Amino acid sequence: MDGLWIGLISLGITGFFLLGVPIFLVISFWVIGVSLVIDFTLANVGVTLYEGLNFYGLLALPLFILTGDLINAAGIAKRLSDFAYACLGFMRGGLGMAALGACGMFAAISGSNSATTATIGSIMHPEMKKGNYNEEFAAATVAAGGVVGIIIPPSIIFIVYGFMMNLPIGELFMAGMIPGALMVFAMMVTCYFVSWRNGWGDLIKFSPKRIVKTGAKAWLGFMAMGIVLLGLYTGSFSPTEAAGVTTGFCLIAGLLVTRKFGIKDLPKIMMRSGQITGMLAPLIAVSVVMQQVLSLLGAKAFLTEVITSFGGFYPILFACMAIVFLVGAVLESLPVTVILAPILAPIAASIGVDPIQFAVIFLVGASIGFITPPYGLNLYVASGMTGIPYLRIVKHVVPYLIALVLTWFAIALIPGISLWILS
Repeated sequence: MDGLWIGLISLGITGFFLLGVPIFLVISFWVIGVSLVIDFTLANVGVTLYEGLNFYGLLALPLFILTGDLINAAGIAKRLSDFAYACLGFMRGGLGMAALGACGMFAAISGSNSATTATIGSIMHPEMKKGNYNEEFAAATVAAGGVVGIIIPPSIIFIVYGFMMNLPIGELFMAGMIPGALMVFAMMVTCYFVSWRNGWGDLIKFSPKRIVKTGAKAWLGFMAMGIVLLGLYTGSFSPTEAAGVTTGFCLIAGLLVTRKFGIKDLPKIMMRSGQITGMLAPLIAVSVVMQQVLSLLGAKAFLTEVITSFGGFYPILFACMAIVFLVGAVLESLPVTVILAPILAPIAASIGVDPIQFAVIFLVGASIGFITPPYGLNLYVASGMTGIPYLRIVKHVVPYLIALVLTWFAIALIPGISLWILS
């Protein structure tokens, strides 16, 4: 009888999801409904919700979100974009490659995929249209560039993964550096060949003087990246401390150096960051309860048995990757992580995959979901920002999708890509 009720609850919740009910409410309704069926007391649910967020490392989450809003408001993102264009604009597809490079640099300060797409897209998409690019391809380019927002450190989702799987967040950040750079490079190569084949993009003269000039103007962005990466690599900062220092630096830069915003603008900037944090934090808390409920139902043991039945290192690893890819196509990276990571990570460890490497494999796969229909959050962000219909962007994102999947397999098959910097 319990199985029948759980099935009916799950069916009803699926209907809510299809109707567009926020994923936090979908998971919460399911957790509460199933908890009542299996006599998992609501008092325990309340305690678990509190303990799920009672973790010092999670303080980095709202701080890095605020950092992304501050560097956008301070005009630092625009300066990084100008520098990238000065370096790459002399090549066919150079402005598109500059957009991708700017996404990588913005990601190295903010740690958010949608913020990366929205910020760099608002700057570079109009420039690409004026520079003789197909507007749909331009939108697809900034959408694809945004996927590295959760891979290049600092990364909000790496913080969540490290918290859930009890892994050192600093090491996860370092492990994401080379894979993130490789993803950007693969997309740049793709942008070059697509633009060359179609004759898209006006060229500018290669000018070392312009590179030096724009690089000098972008010094604030380089300093912000240096604070995060060098602080973490040398062990001077914990991820939470790095987040606090970087936030303070960007605040001072915007108020006193670029003077793009004033004290009176801070409540609006902080409110926007608070809204994003307010969406993420409850989802993290309720996901901890969901893990407990799934464990009581035996779902983890069942899925483990199914996957391990494939036998062999590569079949099991590829099965884990396929699950992440398929689920990532319909869910955002955070619910993908909180639902699947506790199940798949122990399976990967059992066949000898390093936990840090699997974290990178898992999250790269989840990040690809940002441009994978039918969900593809970055595609919706790009569509809303540019006014171009979603489906018209999808067809132009396919080359980037192929490049990212090939890069993903390279990351999975060559452990050194993720682990070399930690050795």
